[in-house]
Amino acid sequence: MSSSAVLEVIALDATDARAAERGGADRLELVTDMAADGLTPSRETFAAVREAVRIPVRVMLRLRPGFGVGDSREQDELVARARELRAVGAEEFVLGFLDATGGPDLKALDLLLAELDGCRWTFHRALDQAVDRHALRVAVAPLPGLDTYLTAGSPTGVDDGMSVLLAEAMQRGEPGYEQHILVGGGLRLDHMPRLLAAGVNGFHIGTAARPHGWDGPVHTDTVLNWRRTLDT
Repeated sequence: MSSSAVLEVIALDATDARAAERGGADRLELVTDMAADGLTPSRETFAAVREAVRIPVRVMLRLRPGFGVGDSREQDELVARARELRAVGAEEFVLGFLDATGGPDLKALDLLLAELDGCRWTFHRALDQAVDRHALRVAVAPLPGLDTYLTAGSPTGVDDGMSVLLAEAMQRGEPGYEQHILVGGGLRLDHMPRLLAAGVNGFHIGTAARPHGWDGPVHTDTVLNWRRTLDT
């Protein structure tokens, strides 16, 4: 990874992955079906991406839209998919589920983390939908392998969540705030000065890496523009 700010790019396939790496991405989030906000890719897609690039790849674990894990059958299926991905070399993941009260679904998380066996992972933007984000942070902080929160500070994106992001950056190191902040969700280059000044050093882009949106691939030059901004 780069020694400066971390730039993570969403990839759908090996073509995206290579373009992101060439542009200076430090890490990939690998998903499928962005119409559903990103679901678990096939093991074949992961294997192709893993062969295509050298940078770390975090794989989404989610089989349905939203932030509920589903019924027992769906939970079992997700555990099986995690097992398959581990078997073909996946070592980093993205996940996060809420229960019916809007708090973290610790039972579902424990079930999956037992399969991941200490792998590093990101708690994704379920945090932004939680009824109490501070309580969620404190509750999930001890879970094995958790090293990052992906957040926009608000369900509606960075524009509305900026004040929360800046406040949480100031709490760095406190209980529940030891993990890295990875800012994503409507992130734009004009957000960067305030976030960087606050000490935020992790950034996550999806459509911002694709001049033609989700209908087109990641563009190396677009990623490179983000890389240069972060390194300036």
